[in-house]
Amino acid sequence: MTARFTDRQGPYLDFIHACRKLHRRAPAETDFQAYFRVTPPTAHLMIVTLADRGLIERRPGEARTITLLVSPEDLPPLR
Repeated sequence: MTARFTDRQGPYLDFIHACRKLHRRAPAETDFQAYFRVTPPTAHLMIVTLADRGLIERRPGEARTITLLVSPEDLPPLR
């Protein structure tokens, strides 16, 4: 399968998968900020972009509701 996401989006998707696997819950936006060392608007924009592209599903206004819609086998390894 050809990746439906960019090189920048792949690590974010894998981070979501890793957090769900390790902590049994989705990451918060602050987790993205800390791990990727980005600003709050940058983390939020990436989450919105992933949702708009149909790569994740989320419920705005509810914490930690991100669901990955991409097969984990299609994700690049998290570094």
